[in-house]
Amino acid sequence: MRIELPGFGSYPLSEPTTWPAVDRPATSRIVYAAAHVVADPLGDNTPGSPAAVDWEATLRFRRHLWSLGLRVADAMDTAQRNMGLDWAATRELIRRSAAGARSYGDPATLVSCGAGTDHDPDAGTLDAITAAYAEQIETVQSAGAGVIVMASRQLARVASGPGDYHRVYGKLFGVAERPVILHWLGEMFDPNLAGYWGSRDVAAATESFLELIHANASMVDGVKVSLLDEEHEIGLRAALPEGVKLYTGDDFNYPSLIRTGSHALLGIFDAIAPAAAAALQVLDAAEASCTDEGRERLLAQYDEILAPTVPLSRKIFETPTYNYKTGIVFLAWLNGHQDAFAMVNGAQSARSLLHLSEVFRLADQAGLLADQELAVRRMKALLAVNGL
Repeated sequence: MRIELPGFGSYPLSEPTTWPAVDRPATSRIVYAAAHVVADPLGDNTPGSPAAVDWEATLRFRRHLWSLGLRVADAMDTAQRNMGLDWAATRELIRRSAAGARSYGDPATLVSCGAGTDHDPDAGTLDAITAAYAEQIETVQSAGAGVIVMASRQLARVASGPGDYHRVYGKLFGVAERPVILHWLGEMFDPNLAGYWGSRDVAAATESFLELIHANASMVDGVKVSLLDEEHEIGLRAALPEGVKLYTGDDFNYPSLIRTGSHALLGIFDAIAPAAAAALQVLDAAEASCTDEGRERLLAQYDEILAPTVPLSRKIFETPTYNYKTGIVFLAWLNGHQDAFAMVNGAQSARSLLHLSEVFRLADQAGLLADQELAVRRMKALLAVNGL
Protein backbone atom coordinates (compact mmCIF):
# COMPACT_ATOMS: atom_id res chain seq x y z
CA MET A 1 0.00 0.00 0.00
CA ARG A 2 1.29 3.47 -0.94
CA ILE A 3 0.25 7.05 -0.32
CA GLU A 4 1.45 10.31 -1.81
CA LEU A 5 2.84 12.27 1.14
CA PRO A 6 3.99 15.89 0.88
CA GLY A 7 7.75 15.93 1.29
CA PHE A 8 8.08 12.16 0.79
CA GLY A 9 6.49 11.43 -2.60
CA SER A 10 5.03 7.98 -3.09
CA TYR A 11 5.47 6.44 0.35
CA PRO A 12 5.18 2.63 0.76
CA LEU A 13 3.65 1.64 4.08
CA SER A 14 5.51 -0.82 6.30
CA GLU A 15 4.33 -4.32 7.07
CA PRO A 16 1.55 -3.98 9.67
CA THR A 17 2.41 -4.73 13.30
CA THR A 18 0.25 -6.86 15.57
CA TRP A 19 0.89 -5.97 19.19
CA PRO A 20 0.51 -8.67 21.82
CA ALA A 21 -2.56 -8.62 24.03
CA VAL A 22 -1.84 -7.18 27.48
CA ASP A 23 -3.94 -8.54 30.32
CA ARG A 24 -2.32 -6.93 33.35
CA PRO A 25 -0.55 -3.72 34.39
CA ALA A 26 3.23 -3.62 34.48
CA THR A 27 4.72 -4.59 37.83
CA SER A 28 8.24 -3.23 37.44
CA ARG A 29 7.18 0.38 36.87
CA ILE A 30 4.17 2.59 37.58
CA VAL A 31 3.18 4.10 34.26
CA TYR A 32 0.66 6.82 33.42
CA ALA A 33 -0.38 7.89 29.94
CA ALA A 34 -1.36 11.56 29.96
CA ALA A 35 -4.58 11.52 27.95
CA HIS A 36 -6.03 14.02 25.47
CA VAL A 37 -9.64 15.16 25.27
CA VAL A 38 -11.78 14.61 22.19
CA ALA A 39 -13.46 17.75 20.92
CA ASP A 40 -17.07 17.74 19.76
CA PRO A 41 -16.65 18.35 16.00
CA LEU A 42 -19.99 20.18 15.89
CA GLY A 43 -19.20 22.33 18.92
CA ASP A 44 -17.90 25.89 18.82
CA ASN A 45 -14.28 25.11 19.60
CA THR A 46 -12.95 28.25 17.98
CA PRO A 47 -10.03 29.92 19.83
CA GLY A 48 -11.18 31.48 23.08
CA SER A 49 -14.52 29.66 23.22
CA PRO A 50 -15.48 27.37 26.11
CA ALA A 51 -14.44 23.80 25.41
CA ALA A 52 -17.07 21.61 23.75
CA VAL A 53 -16.06 18.01 24.48
CA ASP A 54 -17.23 14.72 23.00
CA TRP A 55 -17.53 12.95 26.33
CA GLU A 56 -18.27 9.46 25.02
CA ALA A 57 -15.21 9.44 22.74
CA THR A 58 -13.09 10.99 25.49
CA LEU A 59 -14.04 8.25 27.96
CA ARG A 60 -13.73 5.56 25.31
CA PHE A 61 -10.11 6.55 24.81
CA ARG A 62 -9.43 6.26 28.53
CA ARG A 63 -10.94 2.78 28.49
CA HIS A 64 -8.51 1.96 25.68
CA LEU A 65 -5.59 3.01 27.90
CA TRP A 66 -6.86 1.13 30.96
CA SER A 67 -7.41 -1.99 28.87
CA LEU A 68 -3.69 -1.95 28.03
CA GLY A 69 -2.74 -1.89 31.71
CA LEU A 70 -1.78 1.79 31.72
CA ARG A 71 -2.88 4.30 34.32
CA VAL A 72 -4.33 7.61 33.14
CA ALA A 73 -3.02 11.05 34.03
CA ASP A 74 -5.95 13.32 33.31
CA ALA A 75 -6.75 17.02 33.18
CA MET A 76 -3.07 17.70 32.48
CA ASP A 77 -1.34 19.70 29.76
CA THR A 78 -2.01 16.86 27.26
CA ALA A 79 -5.71 17.53 27.84
CA GLN A 80 -5.00 21.17 26.89
CA ARG A 81 -5.02 22.69 30.36
CA ASN A 82 -4.08 26.35 29.99
CA MET A 83 -4.52 25.90 26.22
CA GLY A 84 -8.28 25.69 25.76
CA LEU A 85 -9.73 23.33 28.38
CA ASP A 86 -11.60 25.70 30.70
CA TRP A 87 -12.37 24.90 34.34
CA ALA A 88 -16.00 23.90 33.75
CA ALA A 89 -14.92 21.25 31.23
CA THR A 90 -11.97 20.25 33.45
CA ARG A 91 -14.25 19.62 36.44
CA GLU A 92 -16.49 17.45 34.29
CA LEU A 93 -13.50 15.58 32.87
CA ILE A 94 -12.19 14.81 36.36
CA ARG A 95 -15.58 13.55 37.50
CA ARG A 96 -16.19 11.42 34.42
CA SER A 97 -12.67 9.98 34.27
CA ALA A 98 -12.69 8.92 37.91
CA ALA A 99 -16.17 7.40 37.52
CA GLY A 100 -15.06 5.51 34.42
CA ALA A 101 -12.04 4.08 36.21
CA ARG A 102 -14.28 2.28 38.71
CA SER A 103 -15.05 -0.37 36.11
CA TYR A 104 -11.37 -1.32 36.15
CA GLY A 105 -10.47 -0.89 39.82
CA ASP A 106 -9.73 1.83 42.36
CA PRO A 107 -9.93 5.30 40.74
CA ALA A 108 -7.27 6.61 43.13
CA THR A 109 -4.88 4.06 41.63
CA LEU A 110 -5.95 4.10 38.00
CA VAL A 111 -6.38 7.83 37.40
CA SER A 112 -4.63 10.88 38.78
CA CYS A 113 -5.77 14.36 37.81
CA GLY A 114 -4.10 17.72 37.62
CA ALA A 115 -4.94 20.33 40.23
CA GLY A 116 -3.80 23.86 39.48
CA THR A 117 -4.88 27.47 39.70
CA ASP A 118 -6.01 28.16 36.13
CA HIS A 119 -9.65 28.84 37.08
CA ASP A 120 -8.44 31.99 38.88
CA PRO A 121 -6.08 33.58 36.33
CA ASP A 122 -5.99 36.89 38.18
CA ALA A 123 -4.91 35.43 41.53
CA GLY A 124 -2.33 37.94 42.68
CA THR A 125 -1.38 36.91 46.20
CA LEU A 126 0.05 33.76 47.74
CA ASP A 127 -3.13 33.32 49.76
CA ALA A 128 -5.32 33.57 46.65
CA ILE A 129 -3.11 31.11 44.81
CA THR A 130 -3.18 28.68 47.73
CA ALA A 131 -6.97 28.91 47.87
CA ALA A 132 -7.25 28.26 44.12
CA TYR A 133 -5.00 25.21 44.42
CA ALA A 134 -6.99 23.94 47.41
CA GLU A 135 -10.27 24.22 45.52
CA GLN A 136 -8.96 22.11 42.65
CA ILE A 137 -7.32 19.55 44.95
CA GLU A 138 -10.64 19.11 46.73
CA THR A 139 -12.40 18.69 43.36
CA VAL A 140 -10.02 15.88 42.40
CA GLN A 141 -10.23 14.19 45.80
CA SER A 142 -14.02 14.34 45.91
CA ALA A 143 -14.09 12.53 42.55
CA GLY A 144 -11.95 9.76 44.04
CA ALA A 145 -8.88 10.31 41.84
CA GLY A 146 -5.27 10.80 42.83
CA VAL A 147 -3.86 14.34 42.87
CA ILE A 148 -1.14 15.76 40.64
CA VAL A 149 -0.18 19.26 41.80
CA MET A 150 0.47 21.08 38.55
CA ALA A 151 2.84 23.98 38.13
CA SER A 152 0.96 27.27 38.40
CA ARG A 153 1.36 30.20 36.01
CA GLN A 154 -0.05 32.44 38.71
CA LEU A 155 2.53 31.30 41.28
CA ALA A 156 5.33 31.69 38.74
CA ARG A 157 4.19 35.28 38.22
CA VAL A 158 3.74 36.22 41.89
CA ALA A 159 6.49 34.31 43.73
CA SER A 160 9.53 36.35 44.68
CA GLY A 161 11.77 33.38 45.44
CA PRO A 162 11.96 29.76 46.64
CA GLY A 163 10.40 30.61 50.00
CA ASP A 164 7.11 31.59 48.38
CA TYR A 165 6.89 28.23 46.61
CA HIS A 166 7.59 26.42 49.87
CA ARG A 167 4.92 28.41 51.72
CA VAL A 168 2.23 27.64 49.14
CA TYR A 169 3.09 23.98 48.64
CA GLY A 170 3.56 23.46 52.37
CA LYS A 171 -0.06 24.47 52.93
CA LEU A 172 -1.25 22.23 50.09
CA PHE A 173 0.21 19.15 51.74
CA GLY A 174 -2.20 19.88 54.59
CA VAL A 175 -5.14 19.91 52.17
CA ALA A 176 -4.18 16.63 50.49
CA GLU A 177 -5.71 13.47 51.94
CA ARG A 178 -2.97 11.21 50.59
CA PRO A 179 0.47 11.63 48.98
CA VAL A 180 0.46 13.66 45.77
CA ILE A 181 2.53 13.83 42.61
CA LEU A 182 4.38 17.12 42.13
CA HIS A 183 4.74 18.34 38.55
CA TRP A 184 7.72 20.33 37.29
CA LEU A 185 6.83 21.44 33.77
CA GLY A 186 9.67 23.10 31.86
CA GLU A 187 9.29 26.36 30.00
CA MET A 188 9.56 24.55 26.63
CA PHE A 189 6.08 23.21 27.46
CA ASP A 190 4.83 26.52 28.87
CA PRO A 191 6.96 29.70 28.64
CA ASN A 192 4.90 31.19 31.48
CA LEU A 193 6.58 28.74 33.88
CA ALA A 194 10.12 30.02 33.39
CA GLY A 195 11.96 30.22 36.71
CA TYR A 196 9.67 27.79 38.53
CA TRP A 197 10.77 26.85 42.07
CA GLY A 198 12.34 30.27 42.42
CA SER A 199 15.18 30.48 39.91
CA ARG A 200 15.89 30.38 36.19
CA ASP A 201 19.07 28.51 37.06
CA VAL A 202 18.09 24.82 36.88
CA ALA A 203 20.62 23.77 39.55
CA ALA A 204 19.28 26.36 42.00
CA ALA A 205 15.66 25.46 41.17
CA THR A 206 16.48 21.80 41.72
CA GLU A 207 17.95 22.54 45.12
CA SER A 208 14.76 24.37 46.12
CA PHE A 209 12.61 21.54 44.74
CA LEU A 210 14.53 18.89 46.64
CA GLU A 211 14.39 20.90 49.87
CA LEU A 212 10.60 21.01 49.60
CA ILE A 213 10.36 17.28 48.88
CA HIS A 214 12.70 16.21 51.69
CA ALA A 215 10.75 18.35 54.17
CA ASN A 216 7.44 16.76 53.11
CA ALA A 217 8.45 13.31 51.87
CA SER A 218 5.58 11.51 53.59
CA MET A 219 3.09 13.48 51.45
CA VAL A 220 4.93 13.14 48.13
CA ASP A 221 4.17 10.00 46.15
CA GLY A 222 6.49 11.14 43.39
CA VAL A 223 7.62 13.92 41.10
CA LYS A 224 6.83 14.27 37.42
CA VAL A 225 9.66 16.10 35.67
CA SER A 226 9.31 17.45 32.12
CA LEU A 227 12.58 19.26 31.38
CA LEU A 228 13.78 17.08 28.45
CA ASP A 229 17.19 16.72 30.14
CA GLU A 230 18.19 13.09 30.72
CA GLU A 231 21.30 13.82 32.78
CA HIS A 232 19.40 16.18 35.07
CA GLU A 233 16.63 13.65 35.62
CA ILE A 234 19.07 10.88 36.55
CA GLY A 235 20.71 13.15 39.12
CA LEU A 236 17.36 14.24 40.54
CA ARG A 237 16.15 10.66 40.74
CA ALA A 238 19.20 9.71 42.82
CA ALA A 239 18.66 12.66 45.18
CA LEU A 240 15.02 11.93 46.04
CA PRO A 241 14.15 10.60 49.50
CA GLU A 242 13.57 6.87 49.76
CA GLY A 243 10.04 5.99 48.66
CA VAL A 244 9.52 9.09 46.48
CA LYS A 245 9.22 8.08 42.83
CA LEU A 246 10.56 9.83 39.76
CA TYR A 247 7.92 9.82 37.02
CA THR A 248 9.72 10.71 33.83
CA GLY A 249 8.01 13.31 31.71
CA ASP A 250 10.88 13.29 29.17
CA ASP A 251 9.25 12.56 25.82
CA PHE A 252 12.70 12.50 24.16
CA ASN A 253 14.58 10.04 26.37
CA TYR A 254 11.91 7.88 28.01
CA PRO A 255 13.16 4.41 26.90
CA SER A 256 16.51 4.70 28.65
CA LEU A 257 15.12 6.55 31.67
CA ILE A 258 12.44 3.92 32.28
CA ARG A 259 14.96 1.15 31.64
CA THR A 260 17.27 2.50 34.34
CA GLY A 261 14.61 3.00 36.99
CA SER A 262 12.27 5.91 36.34
CA HIS A 263 8.52 5.39 36.46
CA ALA A 264 6.59 7.32 33.81
CA LEU A 265 3.91 9.94 33.25
CA LEU A 266 4.11 10.72 29.56
CA GLY A 267 2.03 12.47 26.92
CA ILE A 268 3.61 10.36 24.19
CA PHE A 269 2.16 7.22 25.80
CA ASP A 270 -1.25 8.50 24.64
CA ALA A 271 -0.06 7.99 21.05
CA ILE A 272 2.15 4.90 21.46
CA ALA A 273 0.10 3.04 24.07
CA PRO A 274 0.20 -0.42 22.39
CA ALA A 275 3.99 -0.29 21.99
CA ALA A 276 4.49 1.10 25.50
CA ALA A 277 2.33 -1.62 27.05
CA ALA A 278 4.19 -4.36 25.15
CA ALA A 279 7.59 -2.95 26.10
CA LEU A 280 6.65 -2.76 29.77
CA GLN A 281 5.62 -6.41 29.81
CA VAL A 282 9.04 -7.29 28.39
CA LEU A 283 10.73 -5.10 31.01
CA ASP A 284 8.81 -6.95 33.72
CA ALA A 285 10.11 -10.25 32.35
CA ALA A 286 13.66 -8.89 32.14
CA GLU A 287 13.70 -7.75 35.74
CA ALA A 288 12.28 -11.11 36.84
CA SER A 289 14.80 -13.10 34.80
CA CYS A 290 16.96 -15.54 36.73
CA THR A 291 19.91 -15.27 34.35
CA ASP A 292 22.03 -12.42 33.03
CA GLU A 293 21.69 -13.82 29.53
CA GLY A 294 17.90 -13.86 29.76
CA ARG A 295 17.81 -10.37 31.19
CA GLU A 296 20.01 -8.94 28.43
CA ARG A 297 18.00 -10.68 25.70
CA LEU A 298 14.76 -9.26 27.08
CA LEU A 299 16.20 -5.77 27.56
CA ALA A 300 17.30 -5.83 23.92
CA GLN A 301 13.71 -6.70 22.99
CA TYR A 302 12.45 -3.79 25.14
CA ASP A 303 14.83 -1.45 23.31
CA GLU A 304 13.77 -2.86 19.94
CA ILE A 305 10.09 -2.14 20.65
CA LEU A 306 10.57 1.44 21.82
CA ALA A 307 13.43 2.59 19.56
CA PRO A 308 11.18 3.34 16.53
CA THR A 309 8.81 5.34 18.74
CA VAL A 310 11.52 7.86 19.68
CA PRO A 311 11.80 9.61 16.27
CA LEU A 312 7.99 9.80 16.27
CA SER A 313 7.93 11.33 19.74
CA ARG A 314 10.70 13.79 18.96
CA LYS A 315 8.78 14.93 15.89
CA ILE A 316 5.50 15.33 17.78
CA PHE A 317 7.28 17.26 20.56
CA GLU A 318 9.52 19.39 18.35
CA THR A 319 9.67 23.16 18.90
CA PRO A 320 7.32 24.78 19.74
CA THR A 321 6.95 21.85 22.12
CA TYR A 322 3.65 23.01 23.62
CA ASN A 323 1.93 22.28 20.28
CA TYR A 324 2.59 18.55 20.70
CA LYS A 325 -1.10 17.96 21.49
CA THR A 326 -1.90 18.41 17.79
CA GLY A 327 0.17 15.38 16.82
CA ILE A 328 -1.29 13.34 19.66
CA VAL A 329 -4.86 14.03 18.53
CA PHE A 330 -3.93 13.55 14.86
CA LEU A 331 -2.76 9.99 15.60
CA ALA A 332 -5.85 9.26 17.69
CA TRP A 333 -7.94 10.28 14.66
CA LEU A 334 -5.86 8.21 12.22
CA ASN A 335 -6.27 5.20 14.52
CA GLY A 336 -10.05 5.48 14.74
CA HIS A 337 -10.28 6.57 18.38
CA GLN A 338 -12.30 9.63 17.31
CA ASP A 339 -14.34 10.58 14.29
CA ALA A 340 -12.83 13.97 13.52
CA PHE A 341 -9.44 15.67 13.58
CA ALA A 342 -10.77 18.48 15.76
CA MET A 343 -9.49 20.02 18.99
CA VAL A 344 -10.71 22.46 21.60
CA ASN A 345 -9.42 25.99 21.00
CA GLY A 346 -9.01 25.14 17.31
CA ALA A 347 -5.59 23.63 18.10
CA GLN A 348 -5.70 21.20 15.16
CA SER A 349 -4.27 24.07 13.12
CA ALA A 350 -1.16 24.41 15.33
CA ARG A 351 1.01 22.14 13.13
CA SER A 352 1.72 22.26 9.40
CA LEU A 353 0.67 19.68 6.84
CA LEU A 354 4.33 18.76 6.31
CA HIS A 355 4.70 18.13 10.04
CA LEU A 356 1.62 15.91 10.10
CA SER A 357 2.80 14.02 7.02
CA GLU A 358 6.03 13.15 8.78
CA VAL A 359 4.10 12.12 11.91
CA PHE A 360 2.10 9.76 9.68
CA ARG A 361 5.27 8.27 8.20
CA LEU A 362 7.01 7.83 11.54
CA ALA A 363 3.91 6.31 13.14
CA ASP A 364 3.80 3.78 10.31
CA GLN A 365 7.47 2.92 10.79
CA ALA A 366 6.86 2.41 14.52
CA GLY A 367 3.97 0.02 13.82
CA LEU A 368 1.47 2.42 15.33
CA LEU A 369 -1.14 2.71 12.58
CA ALA A 370 -3.65 0.22 13.93
CA ASP A 371 -5.64 -0.02 10.69
CA GLN A 372 -3.52 1.07 7.75
CA GLU A 373 -6.42 1.30 5.32
CA LEU A 374 -8.35 3.59 7.66
CA ALA A 375 -5.25 5.70 8.34
CA VAL A 376 -4.55 6.09 4.61
CA ARG A 377 -8.18 7.03 3.89
CA ARG A 378 -8.13 9.66 6.58
CA MET A 379 -4.72 11.01 5.57
CA LYS A 380 -5.89 11.30 1.96
CA ALA A 381 -9.00 13.17 3.14
CA LEU A 382 -6.84 15.63 5.07
CA LEU A 383 -4.61 16.15 2.05
CA ALA A 384 -7.64 16.70 -0.19
CA VAL A 385 -9.03 19.36 2.15
CA ASN A 386 -5.68 21.11 1.79
CA GLY A 387 -5.80 20.96 -2.02
CA LEU A 388 -3.52 17.95 -2.49
